Amino acid sequence: MGRQPTTSPSEEEYKPVLEYKIGELASLTSCPVETIRYYEKQGLLPAASRNQANYRVYQEGHLKRLQFILHCRALDMTQEEIRLLVTLQDKPDSPCEQVDVLLDNHLQHVEARITQLQHLQEQLRLLRSQCDNHGPVSRCGIIEGLERLDVSTDDHHPDDTCSHVHGSHGL
Repeated sequence: MGRQPTTSPSEEEYKPVLEYKIGELASLTSCPVETIRYYEKQGLLPAASRNQANYRVYQEGHLKRLQFILHCRALDMTQEEIRLLVTLQDKPDSPCEQVDVLLDNHLQHVEARITQLQHLQEQLRLLRSQCDNHGPVSRCGIIEGLERLDVSTDDHHPDDTCSHVHGSHGL
């Protein structure tokens, strides 16, 4: 008795090749199209291929890489940190010591930033306590406090970014 011929296509023929246009990728990840292009230009996201209509075509690997990048950004990691993680991710057999060091450094950065934010909170509470909401702006304790606020403390660095402590990453 021989094998019966099958009339239905195999599962492989039905397995879709997942391709996304940039707008679809943006929608799936809630990431703006401009940001996807930026990550691609910066080399964090591999370049997409182009279809016959010259549209960028992204594969499942692009989706996973973009999600990884977005997760790192949600943890306030810098592009340099993400670039190192992506490089290491592309070398799966390499030791993870560099990942450990990167995360330890980033954790130190977060702890320093929390300390700075707690100091900022104290300053804002102090300023707020200097005004009773009665009277003109010319006698507002908050305005007066801001005019004489000393920002030359060790916690302030002129080249700080909004969310990063100067020199805390060592990168």
